[in-house]
Amino acid sequence: MSGTDEQEAWLAAHDAETVETLKAFCRIPSVSTDPAFRDDVRSAAGFVTERLTEAGMPVVELVETGGHPCIFAEWITDPAKPTILIYGHYDVQPPDPVDKWQSPPFEPEIRDDRLYARGASDDKGSLLIPLVVTRAFRETAGSPPLNLKFLIEGEEESGSPHFAPTVAAMAERLACDVAVSADGAMWRADLPSITVASRGMLAMELTLRGAAKDLHSGRHGGSAPNPIRALAGMLATLHDKAGLVAVSGFLEGATPPDPAIVRAIETVGFDVPGYFDAIGAPHPRPMPDGPALLTRQWLIPTLEFNGISGGYAGAGTKTVIPAEASVKITCRLVAGQSPDIVFDAIRKHLEAVLPTGFAMDLRRHGPGSAAFALDPDLPAMRVTEDILEEIMGTAPLRVAMGATIPIGSVFAEYLGVGTIFFSFSTSDEDYHAPNEFYRLSNLRDGQVAWARLFDRLAR
Repeated sequence: MSGTDEQEAWLAAHDAETVETLKAFCRIPSVSTDPAFRDDVRSAAGFVTERLTEAGMPVVELVETGGHPCIFAEWITDPAKPTILIYGHYDVQPPDPVDKWQSPPFEPEIRDDRLYARGASDDKGSLLIPLVVTRAFRETAGSPPLNLKFLIEGEEESGSPHFAPTVAAMAERLACDVAVSADGAMWRADLPSITVASRGMLAMELTLRGAAKDLHSGRHGGSAPNPIRALAGMLATLHDKAGLVAVSGFLEGATPPDPAIVRAIETVGFDVPGYFDAIGAPHPRPMPDGPALLTRQWLIPTLEFNGISGGYAGAGTKTVIPAEASVKITCRLVAGQSPDIVFDAIRKHLEAVLPTGFAMDLRRHGPGSAAFALDPDLPAMRVTEDILEEIMGTAPLRVAMGATIPIGSVFAEYLGVGTIFFSFSTSDEDYHAPNEFYRLSNLRDGQVAWARLFDRLAR
């Protein structure tokens, strides 16, 4: 007997309804980075507000932030009981390139018990779980067994520029014993895991300008400044031959990783050929060593080029020397690195390698976020690990995350609490890429897990 048999039975009986709700959620193109989707982002916020109200939350509020709104909800069943703060986000990444999708990104389709849609895994599927579980307790027991607060944002996929100020302003209302994130991902589909560290984030865009206008490549070729060529040369100086960042000052302040994570990397037996097969990388493979690959993914800061533009990119050719060229850059940071210091280091490096005859504009997107590390002795960790072992049959692994979820450091700073990442997405579900999907088996298992989490933490 789990102590939540009644809730689990209700959830199983309403499985088809929950899947349809997730489909409806995923039909909303809540792309936070593109102003063209502003109304859709607000529609998604309204959808979440409706689900929280449906779940019985007595207090549900839309919180304006200066950007896309947050949603705050609260159910204080007994001030003497523990209080958890649940986090998630309702915004999604752009669907591009749309032509690579097997089905339209905002028309959810189920294939092989997987729901394919933009946002299905990151984060709409896993976010929906605690909303449905709250409703299950309302329907079966009248209320949840502990105090619940929700803070759900709409700017996670655009760097959360207004999240920290919102948490700071609402700190008293958000007071809790522990935060639990529905965002995140398990490291492998066949191995339960709990994220105890994640990298920070810094985003920027570099634009080079040559002539005042596009020029004929025959008339001006060989004499006019070509910003694409100059940009390519500058970008090539940012990494060494091994692919590591070669920017002076980039690593300033970085601290050594938790030895427990290093031990996990060395003992987990990561399947390197399987990884490269899964992402479709051609032979020969660049990294033969599993620990070296995982170390790069989890513990080494990065500087990646996310998109380059300039000149003509349509069908056929156009004989033009473009007036400008741009690149979008994101950095994943490790513990101790400051987004401000990293940005300054990159700016100084780029200024030093800028060829004559070009103007440079380096624009930062948002404040960035520091890396996150969880106290390994946090009591709620043991509870979540026990639940995952019950449901998945294997003790979960404590892992680091190469991606960035800034809430851990924000909640620690402003609320003084740790954050448990309790997501049922998995890292192979192609979030941020075409054909993103969410395993419906994880949707079902996640509901059982969250129901048991409410019950155990209440004790």
